[in-house]
Amino acid sequence: MMAVALLRTLRPHQWVKNLFVLAPLIFSKNLLSPEHLGVGLLALLLFCFASGVVYLINDLVDVERDRAHPVKRNRPIASGVLPVTTARAAAAVLGPGVLLGGYALSPALSLVLAGYITLNLFYSVVLKHLPYVDVLSIAAGFLLRVLGGAYALQVPASTWLLVCTGLLASYLALGKRAHELSVLGDDAGKARAVLKRYRLTHLKVAMLAVSVATAAAYSLYTLTPETQAFFGTQYLAATAPFPLYGLFRFYQLVTHPHRQASPTDEILRDAPFLANLALYSAAVIVIIYVLPG
Repeated sequence: MMAVALLRTLRPHQWVKNLFVLAPLIFSKNLLSPEHLGVGLLALLLFCFASGVVYLINDLVDVERDRAHPVKRNRPIASGVLPVTTARAAAAVLGPGVLLGGYALSPALSLVLAGYITLNLFYSVVLKHLPYVDVLSIAAGFLLRVLGGAYALQVPASTWLLVCTGLLASYLALGKRAHELSVLGDDAGKARAVLKRYRLTHLKVAMLAVSVATAAAYSLYTLTPETQAFFGTQYLAATAPFPLYGLFRFYQLVTHPHRQASPTDEILRDAPFLANLALYSAAVIVIIYVLPG
């Protein structure tokens, strides 16, 4: 029972975000290498535990406020299912364990993991209260995931990959804030204080601008001579419509306030979005790993 409560506190349903760790594995043409695949999966696992440590510490810090919240009081620590002493012991073991595991793969990875944990804790205390800085902080977390994967695999992190990741993560974070304002309306500031300092029209304009920049960056990446020479094919440009549709579909989900779920959770249950993602993934793998051969 206590093990289940600890796992719930680590928020495994949020770990899907850590799949960005595997981006360098795919785009460095090492996906079919058993050694590189193993290292990439280990790095992914470390980031999953690192994000879990952050959730664990946050719940320990906010335990009294959570107990006064009608929903959060059901969290394992706030409800007493997971004792505070046990949660502290788990954090004391998992935190250093993650860093030691990262060091075993690559000292640079250990530094990235430490930076990731520090950034997220600082976000929880300070950065989440600053408009647009909170969005950039979320984007920085995704960039650290990509850098962590690259350092673990000892492959260079493509500038294009980092640019596209940063823009996409910013777009998703802006969409989440826009959705919260749409759904909560005048009560938005009660749920998240920083929402008092956002305007829905501004967020929608920012989303459109960032989506255009994201689509343009990815298209330019696929069309550059360096990219085509590295992959040995010109066909990667044919995948550009998939990210474009994904951006459009996410905007649709965000701008429908009747949808109560977070848009970043909604896309994981949205059939059109998932079908598009599956087709994009298949196209990328075929173009990079099959056609050149």
